[in-house]
Amino acid sequence: MMGLDGGRRLLEQGSIKPTNLGSTIARFAQYFARYWYGLVIALVFILVATWTQVVTPELIGQAVDCYLFPQPASVCWFAEVNPAATAADKLAGIGTIVLVLVGLFILGAITSGLAFFAMRWSGENVLRRLRQDLFRKMTDLPIGFYAENEAGDLMSRVTSDTDAIQQAFGFALMNVLSGALLMVWILVKMLQTNVPYALISMSVIPFMIVATFYFSGQARRAYRRSRREMGSVNADLQESIAGVREVQAFNREDESIENFRRTNAANRDANIRAASYTAALTPMLEALGYVGVGIVVVVGGLSVLRSEPLFGTVVISLGTVFAFIQYVQRFNQPIQQIAMLWTNVQNAIAGGERIFSLLDEDLRIADKPGAIEMPQIQGRVDFEGVYAEYKHGEPVLRDVSFHVEPGQMVAIVGPTGAGKTTIINLIPRFYDVTGGSVKIDGIDVRDVTQASLRRQIGIVLQDTFLFSDTVMNNIRYGRLDATDEEVIAAARLVSADTFIERLPDGYQTVLGERGSGLSQGQRQLISIARAALSNPRILILDEATSSVDTRTERLIQRAFEKLLEGRTSFVIAHRLSTIRNADQVLMLRDGQIIERGTHDELLARRGAYYDLYMSQFRREEEPADANGARSKAVEPTSS
Repeated sequence: MMGLDGGRRLLEQGSIKPTNLGSTIARFAQYFARYWYGLVIALVFILVATWTQVVTPELIGQAVDCYLFPQPASVCWFAEVNPAATAADKLAGIGTIVLVLVGLFILGAITSGLAFFAMRWSGENVLRRLRQDLFRKMTDLPIGFYAENEAGDLMSRVTSDTDAIQQAFGFALMNVLSGALLMVWILVKMLQTNVPYALISMSVIPFMIVATFYFSGQARRAYRRSRREMGSVNADLQESIAGVREVQAFNREDESIENFRRTNAANRDANIRAASYTAALTPMLEALGYVGVGIVVVVGGLSVLRSEPLFGTVVISLGTVFAFIQYVQRFNQPIQQIAMLWTNVQNAIAGGERIFSLLDEDLRIADKPGAIEMPQIQGRVDFEGVYAEYKHGEPVLRDVSFHVEPGQMVAIVGPTGAGKTTIINLIPRFYDVTGGSVKIDGIDVRDVTQASLRRQIGIVLQDTFLFSDTVMNNIRYGRLDATDEEVIAAARLVSADTFIERLPDGYQTVLGERGSGLSQGQRQLISIARAALSNPRILILDEATSSVDTRTERLIQRAFEKLLEGRTSFVIAHRLSTIRNADQVLMLRDGQIIERGTHDELLARRGAYYDLYMSQFRREEEPADANGARSKAVEPTSS
């Protein structure tokens, strides 16, 4: 299934390892530079919070060496060492340290919370800008880009990829930074206190690093597989929901359920495998951490009991042993946190690569430097030796030339793949010509801004799109500053007001997704009203009446007589009534105009247009019955 494979490709792309780390981090730095003050505040709070964790073990050691078992050579922050101090003095000193420790714990908690808030504030603002830039980029990308890329993949850049970044730009990133800073700070502090003792205490670190790299690497691979399988689940679910009518119509419910069961089970197995590696890493690091504490206790305890220096250094005091126990415990915690959170950071970088690759996508169709605003269009259109292609070396239009006077109606007919839609796509510059030129009022469409050009062109497509909004706002989309009265007038012009007023809330009725709840013809009428409201100088109708019944078509045709008056219009013809009124008909085949003229002129020639008309556009007229109804006749459709 295409959707399933597409979902798998999407999730595989979303979980790959970052391949361009330096440039991606540099791009993130550019976004964070706007909010440098938030990062500075976060860094300051991280430094303070880390300092409270580093100084705590030293104070615990001082409580032992300065008050419980006073040592003459000990460094005490709050009082001189006095072996002859009374119990009350010792208790007072310990009480002072306890109060300081409580204060440090409170300070550490407050600064950690503030650091997290500052980091998250900066990250959320960066994400807001990233999403805005992504959305702006996607609205600027040409139609051809969307023909080559899956919509689901593009949506994932704004959703899943930014979610991966969001998970990292907060708790994960802050803990990685603070953990790395804490480990370096503790290591320096231990080396300053006693180098041999510090090196012995850190002897388990190489084993912890090896275990971390192995288990986290296995976990990352397992999670990648889990995300791929989750893509299969999502794709299968999406296809089943979108195709539920086909599933029920062909009685394939059991097969659909079985397919979903298999993909769901595969996702479960992948998640269990990933969780097993993650679960194994935690006790492994904890066990090695206990080994490190044991080494500190044994080596330090022997030195204290024997009153012998360690490797020629000073004798280790009992307070130093207590301090080193705290140091080792605090050193081990960040290793485990970084191991667990590094996958989030890595996924964020991979997501950033996908986002920046889209932001760097060539617009292909962009306003050239110095592009002018399109003046008020009169409606003269000229195609001069136009060539166009979607794939290099495969022309869709070949040397197409024609002239249209203001106010004329042009019908474009031909078999599937002849180039009809390509012609109307070149007028608003959805695509660019590869040869020749398209001119409006003598101005090449490439010399004006796209916004000023498209603002004066109205388009009604066969496949209508309505937003999940009110009927009023769907019509107003044609001109956002239109009043309610102007919207209603546009609806009346195309005879859409009759069915709109019968809706539960009239013009304030909220439509479902893509206008669900309305018939195809009703959706088409709303889209035509939208085009009428924009008051375009050039109107493009791509089989605009093909989805309405004969009665509705007559209403639309009467509306078109008013709507098209004084406007240049291009119609991809579907029904005979549309072609008969055209000032000229262009007959296309294989990307070239093979016949042109009025409807009657082309019929009289009995050429290619005559053959197409006889095979596709002829409709037998039957006399009305006694009730005034015309007998049914099958009207062939145009591709």
